[in-house]
Amino acid sequence: MNSVIQGQLFTILSETAREGGHYAGVETIKSRLLPWLGTCFSSATSGRPFATNLSLTQDSMEKERQLRKFAGSQTFELQELQKELTSTRLQLSHVQQDLKASHAQEENALRNLDRLNDYEQQIQILKDEISILDAQKSVLQSRLARSRSPSPRHSQSRSPSPLPLRSCSPGRARLTNASRHAYLVARFGDIYAQERLDAETLLRTYISDMEMVQRIIYIAAVESFHAAKMAYRHFKMRVRKTLSLGHSGPESLEDTVLDYIVRHEDLYDVQASVNEVIRSMNINPKISFPPEIDFIVISSLIRELCRVAFSMQTLIPPLDIAFGTDGELFNETKYRRSFDSDFTAPLVAYHVWPALIENDIVIVKGEAVTKRGALWSHRSRSRSRSRSRSMSPLRSHCLSRSHSSSPLRSGSPRL
Repeated sequence: MNSVIQGQLFTILSETAREGGHYAGVETIKSRLLPWLGTCFSSATSGRPFATNLSLTQDSMEKERQLRKFAGSQTFELQELQKELTSTRLQLSHVQQDLKASHAQEENALRNLDRLNDYEQQIQILKDEISILDAQKSVLQSRLARSRSPSPRHSQSRSPSPLPLRSCSPGRARLTNASRHAYLVARFGDIYAQERLDAETLLRTYISDMEMVQRIIYIAAVESFHAAKMAYRHFKMRVRKTLSLGHSGPESLEDTVLDYIVRHEDLYDVQASVNEVIRSMNINPKISFPPEIDFIVISSLIRELCRVAFSMQTLIPPLDIAFGTDGELFNETKYRRSFDSDFTAPLVAYHVWPALIENDIVIVKGEAVTKRGALWSHRSRSRSRSRSRSMSPLRSHCLSRSHSSSPLRSGSPRL
């Protein structure tokens, strides 16, 4: 307070001195400074102004103390809040790290599950391949046994023997369906690429007409599928009749029958089907062969086709060949044109190889020849050939029986 008063007093004296005058501002000092000083320092006459100032000073100090106390409490609370905020942030960081670790563990578990599924699929594929190898081994063993036995061509047709009731794992047909499907489709393509060409080369040594050679091979394929399907139906009826006597278990009788057939395909008498195909080809009026040679020369091709066609009947759904007739409209979804075709001709002159279908959908294209006017010229040649060639009484009798309309006369598969 003294410093404040001294400052004010110095200010008043400076202003008074600047005003000047006769007595250098004495009147101003008397009229302004002395009354003010009197009110501030006249504690002898009256102690109220001093007490008032003292009270104001004490109030000001008390408020200042309370303000400092309040500021201190606020600072303490702010520090506590900052500590809680820091702790909360630390806990949140821990929670986020735990979530990241859980997410990483979940992703790792999912990857392990995917790898486990892949391993299971690979194991199943290996099991399927083992089953296919077992089936191929059985086929090879049956071939070896038949090669050591007398030629079936000269043997009498054997009566159906009782089926051996070997043990087989249930559900085998459905478990191996995909792998067997892939194998049989590939085998069908291999026969087209290898055995067909070998048979074509062999036939060219006896027949100079390339069209006749290709017709013979196509009809052999058609008749092989027909004979194999008929043999499969008979074989399935025998198996069903045998297994129905003692069938029990969770699997249906049809599944059990199919599993048995897949397990014991080596019991299929393929030679009987080969003989049936050759008999059908001998009475087919659309093809001819030199009298000194028999269709037995292409029996290896027919045998492989019969085996593949029989195995295709065990698939779910079974595979078959497409229906084809000479003179039909060329269908690019079913056939490829042969290299010597007339690519502007809309009709099929004759077929080289049948198309493979599944549920009426083509999965492997066949091959056909398209030529303008070739269909009619072939029909005229066929009629002249059938009138001029000499036939044995047996072949003549068979041809006279084949004059009735049947799918075989048109060269199409009998379904």
